[in-house]
Amino acid sequence: MKVPVKDKSYKVLFLVFHGFSEHNGISKKIWGQINGLKSNGVDVQLCYYTIERNGSRVWRIGDEILIDFGRGPLAKIRKRIDYRAISEYVQKNKFQLIYIRSDHNANPFTLNMVKKMRLSGAKVLMEIPTYPYDQEYVTLRMRLELAIDRLYRKKLAKQLDAFVTFSDARTIFGQRAIRISNGIDFSAIPVRKLQEGVEKRTIHLLGVAEIHYWHGFDRLVRGLGIYKQSHPDCQIIFHLVGQFSGERERSSIMELIAQFNLQQQVFLHGPLWGDKLDAIFNLADFAIGSLGRHRSGIQVIKTLKNREYAARGIPFIYSESDADFDGKPYVLKASPDESAIDVTKILEFLKKKKFDPACIRNSILDLSWAEQMNKVLQAI
Repeated sequence: MKVPVKDKSYKVLFLVFHGFSEHNGISKKIWGQINGLKSNGVDVQLCYYTIERNGSRVWRIGDEILIDFGRGPLAKIRKRIDYRAISEYVQKNKFQLIYIRSDHNANPFTLNMVKKMRLSGAKVLMEIPTYPYDQEYVTLRMRLELAIDRLYRKKLAKQLDAFVTFSDARTIFGQRAIRISNGIDFSAIPVRKLQEGVEKRTIHLLGVAEIHYWHGFDRLVRGLGIYKQSHPDCQIIFHLVGQFSGERERSSIMELIAQFNLQQQVFLHGPLWGDKLDAIFNLADFAIGSLGRHRSGIQVIKTLKNREYAARGIPFIYSESDADFDGKPYVLKASPDESAIDVTKILEFLKKKKFDPACIRNSILDLSWAEQMNKVLQAI
């Protein structure tokens, strides 16, 4: 059922505490959500923080600057504590809904902003992209930042109308949770094209992500190394697309490549997008999802990556629980532990059945962002 508002009178402010990048998956997701809301007949304005080319720190509403904090240390402080321009904009423009993407930044200043937003009569929702998230804060500096969030997040939760979550949680920090799935903007993701009439002697595996330790790609590299020891002439190549989020992630992969002499089997492409990304999906036979979510204490999650792979029309593997994909014929599940991935099982899986890209894609049409954001609108 669609929201019965087709005259653009239902106004939504979509609030994000960071800027955008053309090839960043989070940026693509946010634009997908905004387009999904618009598909449901509502008027959406995007409010986001960014740093201009001249170094000025600003909040923007679409293409217009809402407030310019300038440059220097004072501007850096103000962007963290001064949300008056946003709350005043909300009060003046009479939004029905404020949709905030959490930056794990509950504090007295964001709490005060939400209180003022509520005074305008707007409902306020906050999306938590990953829940729970405490275990993702591993360094001392990160834990100090998290400590402030932990002090204020329950107070902030009381001021919200609900959280939006991709987990199975029914409540978060004492507030009700609207449960949806990560969605897909099908217009932005082409289905892969199989190489017809070509006898392939090499199996190409593909992982695409901003590489974090919870992706567990090291489990796949270790498994490939073990497989090579008993099959020295194996023709399996793992393409890893994306940048490493830190030295820990980079070293865990590079050390295994050196240990098992996999320089000709593991290729690190860095970030790719557009035609280059399409081309590598067309080459690939099988995709690698997250294999280490257990490392961050997460068992159930509906990752964007699984949905992107399915939209591309490629079979894939992951280790978490994902109700939208568990049991699908094109999905191979891995155990949520530190064991090396058994490459033999991937090869046997691919031999059993030919996977049609269009059929895989068509199986998730209900996961469009239009459908998922409609669930949010209906829930409030």
